[in-house]
Amino acid sequence: MKIALISDHASPLAVAGGVDSGGQNIYVANVARQLVEMGHQVDVFTRRDRALLPECVEMDGARVIHVPAGPPRQLPKERLLPFMNEFADYLIAFFRREALPYDVMHANFFMSGLAALRVKAVLGIPLATTFHALGRVRRIHQGADDGFPDERFAIEDELVARSDVVVAECPQDEADLLEHYRADPARIEIVPCGFDAQEFRPVERAFARDALGWRQHDFIALQLGRLVQRKGIDNVVRGVGVLKHRFDAAARLYVVGGNSDAPNEIATPEIARLRGIARECGVADETCFVGRRGRAWLRYFYSAADVFVTTPWYEPFGITPIEAMACATPVVGADVGGIRYSVIDGVTGFLVPPRDPYALAARLDLLRRDPARARQMGEAGLERARTSFTWRGVSEALAQVYARAARLVPAQTSLDAASEPARAPLRAVAGASFR
Repeated sequence: MKIALISDHASPLAVAGGVDSGGQNIYVANVARQLVEMGHQVDVFTRRDRALLPECVEMDGARVIHVPAGPPRQLPKERLLPFMNEFADYLIAFFRREALPYDVMHANFFMSGLAALRVKAVLGIPLATTFHALGRVRRIHQGADDGFPDERFAIEDELVARSDVVVAECPQDEADLLEHYRADPARIEIVPCGFDAQEFRPVERAFARDALGWRQHDFIALQLGRLVQRKGIDNVVRGVGVLKHRFDAAARLYVVGGNSDAPNEIATPEIARLRGIARECGVADETCFVGRRGRAWLRYFYSAADVFVTTPWYEPFGITPIEAMACATPVVGADVGGIRYSVIDGVTGFLVPPRDPYALAARLDLLRRDPARARQMGEAGLERARTSFTWRGVSEALAQVYARAARLVPAQTSLDAASEPARAPLRAVAGASFR
């Protein structure tokens, strides 16, 4: 198939860890690579956010197309909605120039979907949509801190109604689509996120700690990912404080992520807030901010830690717990969203309520006191990751979704001739591969 992956703000070429650079970037990059390895032709369309970027860049056999939509500079994703008509105009013109038509579009995030709906209306190309986060769910959890306008809800309603298939990333995502968007369950497929088995694998802990310059005998908790408030990193800092003062147990917390390689409070203001909380909790000396790190180093961080901790308020899926499990590290995660799906409580780690530092500290203390159980959970997590969450398996499932959508639509003879909707929507999708 010829596949167009549309990712308005999340370039597969970006370094993950910044405010707007995280799971979606990783998702799109890995899905594109795997689809190419499977023999498909893949183009990724993402907004040009720097003036000197070329229109087209090759990435492991896929083309990354930088779409001129809005000013060519980095902008918060919350400010990009007004440029989606320009984004759609470019897509339509680009698609019409291609000698070989696209079989399917896969829109990632609601703004990508908005642009793709224009393309679908004009050129009749089937559309699969992955939201990665739902506006109504985000508003429930973030309230006034949600920077997106209310019109997002109507756009998502239209996408749910007009996409040929909606890809939910976990059972909670599917339930939210049914409850908040009245989605047709026959057009929902559950396909999770994944990890790269070559990129993430266990490293012997002593070796990993030596490589990072960490002390061998510390009990170490790791937090890794985007440094934004909804990720609940303040809860992790408070949990380490409770562990120290209520459980009389020492632990070191390493926080990896941010908008710069060195921890910088100006580049990443969340670091300043978290450092203030660490001082309030009496664990400033035990809390170390590492900064952003390249993907090649992340397996050393996961492997060097005794436990990976992630306690967001909500999480549509969450790739970092999968990566930690792939490095045989137990996970203590918030009992929300995709984490509830990927982490098996009591088997691959523990689930705790978000915003409950005491519950988190109790689980950390249990793992600290019982390293044999921690190792057992790490091994169980490794097996679960390899069995259920590889990018290869994810991409194979997505390819089946694309093929199903494309088969149920009549062939298009000429993109240039298509000026109105020319393809019927997908009416039914067989049972999801990852239920």
